[in-house]
Amino acid sequence: MSACPDKAMQLQGLLDGELDAVNAAACEAHLKTCEGCEAEYRRLEALRESLATPGVAHRAPERLRGKVEAMLGAEAATPEPPAAPSMRRTSPWAASGMAGLLAATLAVMIVLPQVGDGEVARQLVASHVRSLLANHITDVATSDQHVVRPWFNGKVDIAPPVPDLSAQGFPLVGGRLDYIDGRVAPAIVYRRRLHTVNLFVWSAQGRLFNAARTIRRDGYTLVEWTAGGLRYAAVSDIEPADLLRFKAAYQAHSPDPSH
Repeated sequence: MSACPDKAMQLQGLLDGELDAVNAAACEAHLKTCEGCEAEYRRLEALRESLATPGVAHRAPERLRGKVEAMLGAEAATPEPPAAPSMRRTSPWAASGMAGLLAATLAVMIVLPQVGDGEVARQLVASHVRSLLANHITDVATSDQHVVRPWFNGKVDIAPPVPDLSAQGFPLVGGRLDYIDGRVAPAIVYRRRLHTVNLFVWSAQGRLFNAARTIRRDGYTLVEWTAGGLRYAAVSDIEPADLLRFKAAYQAHSPDPSH
């Protein structure tokens, strides 16, 4: 009996530990009822063990390693070409690049939510998990940013940027409506490999929030920031450093000049 054709990537993801908690549990439950997939998973496990056997893997010569390291070093030392002229004014901090932005974000990281924001953080994580459990990740499923942003028109009173971040490793999946902090809010959905990133956006309405903070809650990472009168919250079970990279990529490629 052969494995289910649509489960091939999930079996690989489960073996490599790349599935989020919800999809991992669903895949493990499927293995208990499908002999073909269970047999394929055991075959993949045996193959991995065989490849890990001493003497099987070929070690590249040290001379080749030295050449590769020299090439990488030369590439790192080569100055980048000047950026193409932009149609919009670039703020001074943007000139330092994404690396500086990520460092600044890390500098203001805190571990626990402050009083008054704990309930919102709980809502955000709960909404993220609920979208996975109910298999209601998107209301509009598309990777076209020019479809997702107009879809929110007339449904909410804000129009958040929806940049295409596929080149940065976070492809756009779509969008949906959610309910956060007592109001209907857009949720823009991205992927990081097999993991889901929910980006919730709603109006700050003049309220004072942390400029930026990172929280770990119930096994999930939540990264928040404010810009242009909007409050942003990205939630996922990917590593905190990866979610901070997502934030940096989103800000760097957002058409909002306030970023």
